[in-house]
Amino acid sequence: MTARRRISYHWHLRTLMAAHSMWKTTELGPLLRDRRVSLSPAQVYRLVAEQPERLSLHTLAALCDIFDCTPNDLVEPYVEATVGKQAVNAAPAIDISADSRPVRARIIAEEKT
Repeated sequence: MTARRRISYHWHLRTLMAAHSMWKTTELGPLLRDRRVSLSPAQVYRLVAEQPERLSLHTLAALCDIFDCTPNDLVEPYVEATVGKQAVNAAPAIDISADSRPVRARIIAEEKT
């Protein structure tokens, strides 16, 4: 089977909020409105609690301004290798056959002369 690359990302908005002692999503709404980003309380909650599928660049820029960060601090892309329909970890597979296991060390006492 042919390996295909699946691109995904980690969303770090909640982590950035915590780093700025912001614990409630209701605290983020007014800061966004100050930057002319109009989101309902439910949309702000989903933006924080879930991984957004779509995000306007204006909203991204506003979040970067609020938290004095770059888009890289908010979005961490990663590649996950896939084979067919089944996802496979990006880390290489480890061979655990009997031939690949380490040999137990033996301690041999020295002869005194």
